[in-house]
Amino acid sequence: MSKPKKDRTPASAAAAPAVDLAAVRKAAGVVAGAVIETDFDRSATLSRLVGAEVWLKFENLQFTGSYKERGALNRLAALDARRRAAGVIAMSAGNHAQGVAYHAGRLGIPATIVMPEGTPTVKVENTRALGAAVILHGATLEEAAAFAHAHGAERGLTFIHPFDDPLVIAGQGTIGLEMLAAVPDLDMLVLPIGGGGLISGVATAAKGLEPDIRIIGVQAGLYPSMYNLIKHANLPVRGDTLAEGIAVKSPGTLTEAIVRRLVDDIVLVDEASLERAVSLLITIEKTVVEGAGAAGLAAMLSDPARYRGRKVGLVLCGGNIDTRLLASVLTRELARDGRLSRLAIDIPDRPGQLAKVSKVIGDQGANIVEVYHQRVFTDLPAKGTELHLVIETRDRAHLEATIAALRADGFGVILKGQMAGAR
Repeated sequence: MSKPKKDRTPASAAAAPAVDLAAVRKAAGVVAGAVIETDFDRSATLSRLVGAEVWLKFENLQFTGSYKERGALNRLAALDARRRAAGVIAMSAGNHAQGVAYHAGRLGIPATIVMPEGTPTVKVENTRALGAAVILHGATLEEAAAFAHAHGAERGLTFIHPFDDPLVIAGQGTIGLEMLAAVPDLDMLVLPIGGGGLISGVATAAKGLEPDIRIIGVQAGLYPSMYNLIKHANLPVRGDTLAEGIAVKSPGTLTEAIVRRLVDDIVLVDEASLERAVSLLITIEKTVVEGAGAAGLAAMLSDPARYRGRKVGLVLCGGNIDTRLLASVLTRELARDGRLSRLAIDIPDRPGQLAKVSKVIGDQGANIVEVYHQRVFTDLPAKGTELHLVIETRDRAHLEATIAALRADGFGVILKGQMAGAR
């Protein structure tokens, strides 16, 4: 007989909600005028694409590029004069760090941010530029967090938790108030889950206003931590995900209790779906969103039947994505769509062959992006060569027509490097 699972819910959380609608409304008064009441707009194109009415909350347009400002400010504003003077400390490799640093600076509160040693330099410098002292410590977020708690306790600093704090949760919940004030008849909210602060706050607000609204949480398939807890699963939690903002190994205790009570379901999305969602938001909405911010759209793209005909609200929770990573995502999407492809073509090693290949491709209206010859590492005879091309086509049908034309002209063609999730 298996042992019963340990109940992680604190007695106080089981007896009464850690956060209620009144707390979220109070937080709305605290953050008003200090954070942007971001637009909540219907996307006509995405709505047609998924067969639902899709509404987007543009939290990626906050000053620091993330919704995290809301919870950070609500928590900082609650500090008494003594704690403000002593200062605060937080652990984060990204959005929470910048939210705490920015609003602590606005309020005149000294802030220290602990980041793992491998944090990208741009994130470190952005946090310092907002006025915080940055300490790089530990190889992982867990090691950085342990150090932050110890360092803060030694110096009397108040620890600002990124998600497992009632005031932080209430601050994030102000997003839900704004969404339902703008569109009261939403059927469903599809929200990313990392530690659980965002979905806990928004679900508290939304269910408090409209008890019948459905709340769907989304986690990256590589980090199904809350999914495991709620569904009693044991999926591995590890890997490099595009949705680094929700790559949390251990969700909060308070947030878990709220998710159990208010969230209707949790779904997982794969990396290809996250990449496609990021790409679509740029190409369709002309807005830059990080992987975590695209998780809700990724869920809808992965299972459109679930949302068909519904009026669905998504939160684009952050826009802080590395530019090189973004370039890679966009290029990979071109490959999946058949718009950018790599071909290997067998040709005789004599003058004029490249010109013949180029003419066939040009006659089809395709474009050659890259070209090189492989004469050594190939099984072809010594008088042959392998021509490698990267070509640009309109779509997969155009690619297939171009390959067919090359083969009809006598060239042996192999499509190389087919992307996972190619459409």
